[in-house]
Amino acid sequence: MKLLTFKGGVHPPEKKYTEHEEIRKAPLPEKVVVFMAQHAGTPAKPIVEVGQEVKTGQVIGEPQGAISAYVHSPVTGKVVSIAKVNSNVHGMAVDAVTIERTSDDDWELLPKLDYRSATKEELLDNIKKAGIVGLGGAMFPTHVKLNPPKPVDTLIINGAECEPYLTIDHRVMLEMSDEILIGIEIAKKILGVKEVYIGIENNKKDAIELLEKKWNGNVKVAALKTKYPQGAEKQLIKAITGREVPSGGLPSDVGVVVQNVSTMLAIKEAVVDGKPLIERGLTLTGEGVKEKGNWWVRIGTPISWIIEKLGNGFVEGLQEVKVLMGGPMMGIPASSLDTPILKGNNGLTIITEQKRESTNCIRCSYCVHVCPMNLQPYLLDLLSRKKKYDEAAAIGLLDCIECGSCTYICPANVEHVKSIKLAKKVYRTLRGGKK
Repeated sequence: MKLLTFKGGVHPPEKKYTEHEEIRKAPLPEKVVVFMAQHAGTPAKPIVEVGQEVKTGQVIGEPQGAISAYVHSPVTGKVVSIAKVNSNVHGMAVDAVTIERTSDDDWELLPKLDYRSATKEELLDNIKKAGIVGLGGAMFPTHVKLNPPKPVDTLIINGAECEPYLTIDHRVMLEMSDEILIGIEIAKKILGVKEVYIGIENNKKDAIELLEKKWNGNVKVAALKTKYPQGAEKQLIKAITGREVPSGGLPSDVGVVVQNVSTMLAIKEAVVDGKPLIERGLTLTGEGVKEKGNWWVRIGTPISWIIEKLGNGFVEGLQEVKVLMGGPMMGIPASSLDTPILKGNNGLTIITEQKRESTNCIRCSYCVHVCPMNLQPYLLDLLSRKKKYDEAAAIGLLDCIECGSCTYICPANVEHVKSIKLAKKVYRTLRGGKK
């Protein structure tokens, strides 16, 4: 069987310690801190007050603007605080609603729909009201993504899970295949497409074999070469369809919409079960935590609670650990263990801190060879550090997907992504937010 792939990329040690660990349901936390920025775009506006009693699934934040999403209470309890909280995930202080749990779940559900007879508009409204966003990490509002600006003919489900350590999507595919297929049928009906693929890396042969057998050709299973960042949208589209998204373009420019496999599960739960997005699956893993596993965890649960209650604490005797919200390639270091889980957090990776001393670039061109976007990371890094933002933009600054392949492969330990991310932010600010 020929494995599909893309140009460039790297293959870090996989370290999928939890690939055989079934997803367990975490106990309910005593307190949650729910950011109003649970999505790409404009943060939601809090619509509750301090002292108010809320139910599980009740709306506590309403979307603002075209690119925004509803936010719901993950527990039944009392609102004890509404305040701005510093978040290194967002790079700024954002509104957060803190809720202390007072009982087990007392649900406020959405109206349930028969997706076979419901209209496209009814399905999209349900998905919007459920607050569903991309669960692969980007957190783009799903109701917007399923209503692309151009006609599309292909839906691709992202089951690649190319990040080292993380296994939650793998387990979701093995354990929830029937539910995922219903979510796909809903998305397929909304988009009006006939071609549907699911891309899965070849290190998940059990998932490939299971879905080929159970889905019986209703969704074409594309076996992908195990290589990072195979799960990136543009690389997934290239590998499966051969189409190339143009610079500055969107997948819809080439007739494609890409959705994460866990997002399909959330769509099924919203439409069929009336359940808003108040929890997600995540992998707790890494050499720095005692017990590893895959868990269903409520949105807003503090990292410290997850590590202590689910992971049985840090491994003793370690000098220094780094807690990453996500995997080791693109995960964001948590600035505080009080930081809560967001809708887009597919894992917590606790690794031992490794000091990397950077030296000057030796012009080896390794970063150029592995860049999946055909960029020159060494030059983008240089121009970014010299604050030559226009020159950097002219050679593809905004096309960088920040995958970290360049930083990973660099023998001089140059942190290209760090300078490029800052340069992108500055450039967009100088250009008035325009991309």
